[in-house]
Amino acid sequence: MSLRERLLFLLGCVSWAAGGAADSSYIAAVYEHRVVLNPEPRVPLSRRDALQLLERNLEIYEQQAARAALQGAQILVFPEDGLHGFNYTRSSISGFLETIPDPQRESWNPCTQPGRYNNTEVLQRLSCMARRHNLYLVANMPDLQPCPLPTAPSAPCPADGHWQFNTNVVFSSDGLLVARYHKNNLYFEDAFDTPPQTEVITFDTPFAGTFGLIICFDILFHDPTITLVERGVRQLIFPAAWMNQLPLLDLIQFQRAFSLGHNVTLLGVNIRSDPLIMTGSGIYTPFSATYHHAAKGDPEEGRLIVARVPRLDPLWEGGARPGVAVDAPETGCCRADGCDEPSAVPASLRDPSFTSSMMHDPFKFVLLEETEGRLEVCDGAFCCRLQYRQLPQSGSTELYALGAFAGTHVVNGRYAVQVCALVRCARTEPGTCGQEVEEARTKMDFVLEGTFQTRYVYPSVLASRMVLEQPERLERTAEGRVTMKHSNMTGGLVTACLYGRMYHLDNE
Repeated sequence: MSLRERLLFLLGCVSWAAGGAADSSYIAAVYEHRVVLNPEPRVPLSRRDALQLLERNLEIYEQQAARAALQGAQILVFPEDGLHGFNYTRSSISGFLETIPDPQRESWNPCTQPGRYNNTEVLQRLSCMARRHNLYLVANMPDLQPCPLPTAPSAPCPADGHWQFNTNVVFSSDGLLVARYHKNNLYFEDAFDTPPQTEVITFDTPFAGTFGLIICFDILFHDPTITLVERGVRQLIFPAAWMNQLPLLDLIQFQRAFSLGHNVTLLGVNIRSDPLIMTGSGIYTPFSATYHHAAKGDPEEGRLIVARVPRLDPLWEGGARPGVAVDAPETGCCRADGCDEPSAVPASLRDPSFTSSMMHDPFKFVLLEETEGRLEVCDGAFCCRLQYRQLPQSGSTELYALGAFAGTHVVNGRYAVQVCALVRCARTEPGTCGQEVEEARTKMDFVLEGTFQTRYVYPSVLASRMVLEQPERLERTAEGRVTMKHSNMTGGLVTACLYGRMYHLDNE
């Protein structure tokens, strides 16, 4: 980071710390929703019956919008599939579809102009909700569009002659429809089409500037997510219906990692469904994380999260490229001193590696067999290094391993990664390293490092019982070496991870 970039970032920290000015922060809310589900989603419903189900979820949205407004929220985000649910076929979702006009081509306020379009009851209800409670409102719903599309007239039509999209809609505080985004990266969604052209959609607000829109699986791919960041958008809206997968991709873990990795604010909200392992929502900034993650045995119910967050001006970055944030300690302000780095491990001290499956990928692991030391593990030419010291834990027999993987993930999605991960193994047998673990007692000071062939590296530290920790220090060199240092843990370590996305290799 150049001197100018450091000064600009420090000025941003000082401005936020000085605090409280109405134009330097705003209040955001997200609602983790337990959806009233269609018990037979593969059986088509009439429009009347579909509206009855939609109304039950809309009534909950109305209640939560009122609660958010009472707490001063200026923007409220609901999750993906929150109104209609999931597991539909292309035909069975037909009763839930509404044709959503393109706000880039026309201005429409469904609340004050309800007669302009037929069969837009949900759009009207959401518009009036935003207007009644004087807040920007983001919701997810299914969209029906005629073929050909005005934005892609030469794209071949689907077999049934129309398009169906998984869609975010945004209403301003007076009920105006201001944005519509069609999900680009579908996840086993038989009811929907992939848009013939990737949409990069933003909207502007008077209280926080520009927001960008993505949906669920989009966050793992270059388009539109990285395109938004590279265009300088520093506040992203992220509704999801995400099935958590430890030890690397629990939703709060990756939401936080993405926010830190790009120095952006992320308003992320998930569905709440215990059978589908769906939970985890929050409001993440480069300086803080306000989040909720249900624990086993918690009542299966919705959760409203409200937080005051800083308005992120693109000038704060000083033109820094997207990628892992630099010098981001817990206060959010920079430090001038450097990180301790794990020096090269002598060949005589390297532990033999073994292969174990983590997230369906064949990771190379080495065990942490001492209470402190230095380790290195390589998957081909990609190597991860660790310097660590376990804090005294009476009677702890927990086994840890350092893992590395470089390659293409191919299960439930295809994308290229380079990953360094320090994980607690499920039991004391090496073959359990990489399995899902939620609790740990062992606290650890560590420096984790890898040299990546991408600048898109997402850092995370996950402690026992799904507690996020802010890495004490993050650094990146021009050669791609990323270092994460952390100490003084509040709970036992479950996972420390540097998750590198090799977007440029996804199609190879």
